[in-house]
Amino acid sequence: MINTPTRRSVLALSAALVALMAAPAFAQDAQTHVVQMLNKHPEDKKQRMVFHPRVIKIAPGDTVVFESTDKGHNSQSIKGMIPDGAEPWNSKINTDVEITFDQPGVYGYRCTPHAAMGMVGLVIVEGDGMLDNLDAAKSVKQRGRSKAAFEEIWQEADDAGFLSDSAS
Repeated sequence: MINTPTRRSVLALSAALVALMAAPAFAQDAQTHVVQMLNKHPEDKKQRMVFHPRVIKIAPGDTVVFESTDKGHNSQSIKGMIPDGAEPWNSKINTDVEITFDQPGVYGYRCTPHAAMGMVGLVIVEGDGMLDNLDAAKSVKQRGRSKAAFEEIWQEADDAGFLSDSAS
């Protein structure tokens, strides 16, 4: 007895094959970005305790490696400065950490021991809803030099066009 494929089974098989063939293409499109944790800015030695770059815009699925270039630093998400449902992170001191960002939005982060010195940064993940948590992130109270650093970061991101819907 010969089984004749039904229209439903042919469609299901076709959909599965298309998904399988597309999966590697999506994985290859994902990029890795490096943010260095530094004692001194590479171009402006007056700036100390910095992430470089301190503002980065990426695509969903991209990974950011927070590289422990100089000793004594870590990367930690800031409560209230990541999108709802996104996973917070807190790396160990002197340890590289890789974070894959799947959810569009604004992600504020800091170096735990040097946040009061202004060692903070911003990852902006483009896509639908990327600005949904912008007002909430901007309203988070910052301490010490982090307040002025984030004012500069917001301006830098705005000047670069990172904070407009058309930039996604």
